Amino acid sequence: MLTGALSALVQRYGLAGQHVGDVALGAVIKHSRDWNLAREAVLGSGLAPETPAYDLQRACGTSLEAALQIAHRIAVGDIEVGIAGGSDSISDAPIVHTDGFARILKQSHAAKTLGSRLKPWLQLRPRHLVPQAPGVVEPRTGLSMGEHCELMAKEWKLTQSEQDALALASHQNAAAAWNDGFYDSIVVPFMSAKRDEFIRGDTTLEKLSKLRPAFDRSAGGTLTAGNSTPLTDGAATVLLASEDWARVHGFEPMAFLAHGEVAAVDFVGKREGLLMAPAYAVPRMLARAGLTLQDFDYYEIHEAFAAQVLCTLKAWESPEFCRERLGLDGPLGSIDRSKLNVKGGSVALGHPFGATGARVLANAAQLLQNRGGGRVLVSVCTGGGMGVTAIVEGVNDQ
Repeated sequence: MLTGALSALVQRYGLAGQHVGDVALGAVIKHSRDWNLAREAVLGSGLAPETPAYDLQRACGTSLEAALQIAHRIAVGDIEVGIAGGSDSISDAPIVHTDGFARILKQSHAAKTLGSRLKPWLQLRPRHLVPQAPGVVEPRTGLSMGEHCELMAKEWKLTQSEQDALALASHQNAAAAWNDGFYDSIVVPFMSAKRDEFIRGDTTLEKLSKLRPAFDRSAGGTLTAGNSTPLTDGAATVLLASEDWARVHGFEPMAFLAHGEVAAVDFVGKREGLLMAPAYAVPRMLARAGLTLQDFDYYEIHEAFAAQVLCTLKAWESPEFCRERLGLDGPLGSIDRSKLNVKGGSVALGHPFGATGARVLANAAQLLQNRGGGRVLVSVCTGGGMGVTAIVEGVNDQ
C-alpha cells in the first residue's frame, strides 16, 4: 500500500525518474521483513533509484512527524523537495510466536548437521505454538489505548451521548465529503478499494446509543465501537518543497506547513491521561506563532476516540487545567465545533496508525485550497503518551 500511495504521488506530480532530496516514511505495526520499508517503497515508486529514504515511527503521529522533519530540512536549506508519509495494515499485522518457539527455531537454524538441527525440536510443546496476537497495549501499564481513554472520559466526566454526537458528526461529514467529491482529488484507488469502507452516513444517535461499551464493560463504560476509531489498512503520502522548487517545476502550492510541535505526558508516574499530550503541545505552538486557539478556520483533530477529542477540548476550556498544567493565566477557550473535522475524522475514516498524519495534512491542504486561504490547526495524539501538532496556512496567509 505504501508503494501504491507513493507511486500515485510520483505519477500525479510527474516525478518519475527524478531525484528527490529525501523521503521519510513509517509504519507502526510492521513485519521484521520490512525493516527498510521506506527505501523499498521508493525503489518501487518510479522515483530515481538514487533517492534516499528512511524509516521513522512516532506511533499514531508517524507521518505528521515525517512531514515536520522533511519541512525542517527544507526550511534550513538542506534539501529543496521531499516526501513524507506512512502506512499500516491491520489486516496483515505480524503474528508473534512465543520466545520458546523462537529459541527452538534459532537453535535449529544455527546447527550444522541434520541431527543437531532436529534435536531442538524435541523440546517443542503445545504452549510454544500459541501465537501472540498484536494489540494496542501500553507496556508500562498493561492497559489498552481504549482502557486508558476510558479513564480520561471518567476524569473529565464525559457521557456516552456526548461521544456519540461527535461520532455521528464524523460519519455525516465524511459521507457528505465523499458525495460532494472532496476526496476525489486526494484519494487514489488501491486494488479493489476505491473509497473508505467504514463510513456510516446513515447511522443515528439512536443506533450509536445501543452499542455496548467496548473497554469498560461495566455500567460506567462509555467508549463503544461506534465512538471509537476502527483500526484499518491505509497509506498516505505528501509532497513538500520550497517555493523556489515549486515555481521552477510549475507547481502552485496548496498550502504551507508553518509550525509544528511535539509533547509528551507522564501517564505512568503522574497517571496523566495517555492521549492528552496535544493539550500541552498546542498552546506552546500557539505562543510561538503568536496566535490564539480561535484564530483558525478549521480544526483537524485526530479522533483516536471521540472521548479523546472531547477531553482535549474540555482541558483547553478549563481555567484550572490551563493554569495548573499549562502555566497560563486563563483558559485557551472554546472552538467553533462547526469547524471541527468538517470532512470527517478518524472515527469515520479509520486510523491506519502510520498514515493518519499525512491523511490529515492532505485534508488541511485541500480545505485551504478550496477556501482560497486561511489556517488549520492539526492535532494528533499518539500511543506512549505523546502528541504531534502543526499549523497549516493558506498560500495567501503567509
